[in-house]
Amino acid sequence: MIAYAPLVKYVAGRLGSGLPPHVEEADLISFGLGGLISAIERFDLSRKIKFETYAITRIRGAIIDELRALDWVPRSIRARAREIERANVKLEARLQRAPTDDELADELGVSVGELHDTLLQVSRSTIVALDELWTMSDAGGEKVSLLDTLPDGDSPDPQVLVAHAELRETIAAAIASLPERERLVIGLYYYESLTLREVGEVLGVTESRVSQLHTKAVLRLRSKLNTDVLTD
Repeated sequence: MIAYAPLVKYVAGRLGSGLPPHVEEADLISFGLGGLISAIERFDLSRKIKFETYAITRIRGAIIDELRALDWVPRSIRARAREIERANVKLEARLQRAPTDDELADELGVSVGELHDTLLQVSRSTIVALDELWTMSDAGGEKVSLLDTLPDGDSPDPQVLVAHAELRETIAAAIASLPERERLVIGLYYYESLTLREVGEVLGVTESRVSQLHTKAVLRLRSKLNTDVLTD
């Protein structure tokens, strides 16, 4: 396990960069170790994915679960995030496209500057990661990440494979519907593993602006996926 311990520090560092100062990185590392142990115990060598990739997902999930259990996020911040999600759903239904910042701010009854400040507060006060978008529970309460939806050639279940394929397609379509800059932020951060600061350098904007774009993109995706689930 010691050989993979740096993965825990890596994930804790990435998550910690967007959290309030009172959240200690040492605590995040402690939470993440449980995820690493779970990854070691559950990893299936027959699957054609790297252990590091699988472990990072488990570690991140363990940290997020512990932070949720602590319930340290102010209710006002949760309420603001939900308001933004609802406004996104309403405007996308009306406009048949992703709303601009001006349109979203107008719908919320705030200025664009106030919207940006709110997005920054949300990004600093809560965990808004794509892991939450594709996490679901089976009858036994076990969480399933997107990695877990990859087909297992040893025990294929047609119904499960169809459901997982539909999930991947839904997520891909939701990401494709994002405005270009938000889609780029998601791609660079999650698929290219760049930090928010590095993404900012690529886009030529500040790290705080990237944080706003990231938060807005994830809230938009989450509202989109929740809407799709409710209408199915």
